[in-house]
Parts: sequence; structure tokens; C-alpha cells
Amino acid sequence: MNTILITSAKLILPGHTFNQQEVDVLINKGKIADINKKIKPTDEKTRVIEGKGAILAPGFFDLNVNIGEPGYETKEDLQTGTAAAAAGGFTGIAVHPNTSPAIQSRSEVALIVNMSKGNLVDVYPIGAVSKKREGKEMAELYDMKVNGAIAFSDGNHSVQQAGLMGRALLYARGFNGLVISLAQDESIAGGNQMNEGVMSTFLGMKGIPNLAEALMVSRDLYLAEYNEAPIHFTTISTAESVELIKKAKAKGLQVTCDVAAHSLVFTDDNIEGFDSNYKVSPPLRTHKDVKALIKGLKDGVIDAVVSQHTPQEVEFKAVEFHIAKNGITGLQTVLPMLLKAGLSEDQIVEKLAINSRKIVGLKIPSLAIGEEANIVLFNSAATWEFNNKTNKSKCKNNPLFGQTLTGKVLAVINNNQVAINN
Repeated sequence: MNTILITSAKLILPGHTFNQQEVDVLINKGKIADINKKIKPTDEKTRVIEGKGAILAPGFFDLNVNIGEPGYETKEDLQTGTAAAAAGGFTGIAVHPNTSPAIQSRSEVALIVNMSKGNLVDVYPIGAVSKKREGKEMAELYDMKVNGAIAFSDGNHSVQQAGLMGRALLYARGFNGLVISLAQDESIAGGNQMNEGVMSTFLGMKGIPNLAEALMVSRDLYLAEYNEAPIHFTTISTAESVELIKKAKAKGLQVTCDVAAHSLVFTDDNIEGFDSNYKVSPPLRTHKDVKALIKGLKDGVIDAVVSQHTPQEVEFKAVEFHIAKNGITGLQTVLPMLLKAGLSEDQIVEKLAINSRKIVGLKIPSLAIGEEANIVLFNSAATWEFNNKTNKSKCKNNPLFGQTLTGKVLAVINNNQVAINN
């Protein structure tokens, strides 16, 4: 990478000398060479990136990404998945074990780690809690941790057996491992397709009540407390979950949680037209839930935001709603969704770049002279069109596809590489 000079960008990183100030940043051979109010290009070969009106911050990190490799490369592979991540402002992603075979042993973890070496985007595997994600027998958690897994989850399967979940929490605690819970009681959810409420009744569809999530959040909080273990809840979607986690935090439990960006913008009302691009798991909830989630984010109850990037081929989405697969290709639309939800630039940096790394114990890029450059540059007011040309994913199952969006990632820099969105 040639020498790069980013000019006149507002730096956001709490504790940094230049936090909230407009600065120039000089990057040479992948490292930050200088940060100051005004820096002149070192020579005519210096690549200048105009940052006036833009925010410069540590690169975003996504805790919940689904990439098909291995096994489902037709949905997404590491090359296209990381390209979508970079276009969305992410310099690091945690990939869930919704693969075939599942990421359930040192072999699969090593495969992901080795295949992603040298990429602009750092890729971290999340290992399965149970073998084949069946929720019956615990997987080799410690082996996976040693080989590079940063946490454990059964992906889009919720661990239904309380005994297994409790043992996983206790065992992982012994080596500072983190178990991630997707909270849904399947005996209550019943395999239904959308949120239970006025809209499901109007459409004549069986719904998934908030109770299905709240029961599991409550159960896993009890298990975490009993085993004195940390726990992270991913993609919470209900007002009840926010309240339960708020009380648990006040009680002193080691609990963190995240929310999917689309759960802050869309509601079950969007399903009125049976557009399967709005079909996700957990399902889109009510305006009351969305309001509670946004308040939870701003109050600090919800620690981070994720894309829950879940690409699906057209044959799995261009079908009747009740048989369509769940998921949104969210990596490139997280920033526009958070701006639409009313989050400030400071809150976006906190939820996407800082807290997401803290949860799994990763180092937060310091943006200090001499350190490796791990940077995102984004403009909250700039617009762009999400279409076939700008889409980097193999799939386009996103209800925002074809629309002009506000909030544009201008560039990301990491691992001595740069990606610029024109």
C-alpha cells in the first residue's frame, strides 16, 4: 500500500488526544506515521483521501456474520463475504458456525483462520457449542479456543437443553471462553414464521410470541449466575429481553448483548405485503419493541449492534413467505440503518467498533502513531445506491436493495490494505 493521507476528518475515539477534533492522518506502509491538525503530503506519490465532513474511527467489528464456507459457498464465500464487510466499514468479523460441516473442531477453526490470512478484513471463527449444532453433546470447546475460536454459539440454533447450556458455560469459564446465546424456546416458537401480534392475526399466520425469547433469556441468565460465568446474548429483539438484561446487569451478572441493525428499523408491519426479504430470525417485532431496543442501545443496556449477515440464494427467497429462508445480507447496510434509527456518530462508533471488540476481548485499534492502521472513514450525510453495482455479496436478499441510502462508508484500511468506495 502506498503512503496515504486522510485530510480534514473528525476523529472519534474516546480517550484519544484528538477525540472529536478535525485532523489529518498520514499512513505509511500500513502504519500510522502522523496525526495532526495539518499534514503535507510526503511526495507526489502520496494518495490523498479527502475526509472533510467525514468521521474517522477504528474499523467496525461485526459479532454476527454468516458466511457459507465451508459447505454453502453458493450463498457466500470468504472472498465475497469479506468484500461486503469492507464495503460496510468492517475491518473485522466473527463468523458463526452455520456451515457444513459446522465449525465444531480444531479442523474447521484452522480452515477459517488459514483461508482468511492476508485479507484486509480480519476473520474470527465462532465455534459450535454442540456437535453438529444438534444441542445434544458438547463440542471440543477448548481445542477450538486454542486454535483461534473467539467464542462459542450454535449459530442459528438455540440450545434447548438447559443442562448442556449450563455445562458449556461452566466449562468455558475455566479457560476464559465466552458462550453466546441465541434466545428462543422452540417449544413456544413452534416453528412459526413471524412475530405474534396484530399483524400475524391480520395475515392469518401463526406467530412467535415475545415469550419464546424472554423465557430463554431468563433461563440462560439463571444458568450464567449459577455457574458464575459470562454470557452474551445475540440479536435480542423484544422489550422483555431488554428489561431482563438491564436487571441482570444491575445485579452484577457478567452479561452482554447485541441487536441486529434491521431490528431497529423494520417492524412486523413491513410483512403486510409478504415480502420474504423481511423474513428473519428472530422475527421483526412491534413498534413498541423497536422503541425499547433503541432506548436500550442509548442507555447502555445493549452493548453492540450486529449485521446478522445471512445471504440466501434467490430460490430460497423468491417463494411463498412461509417456506422462504430467514435472513438479510446486512453487512453493507448497517451504517444507514443505524442512522435511520437515530443513533449519533459517537454511538455508532461505540456500538460497532469499541464494544463489539470488548465483548470478545479483542484489542481496540488505538489510532496511535506507530500502530497498525485499522480505520474506517464514513460520511453520515453522503448518499449511495444499493444495487447490483455496489453490492459485494453473492446474494441480494435485503429489503433495502435498489434504494438510495444515507450514510456512506468512504474507505477502510487494515493489514496494510485499503478499500475505497467510489
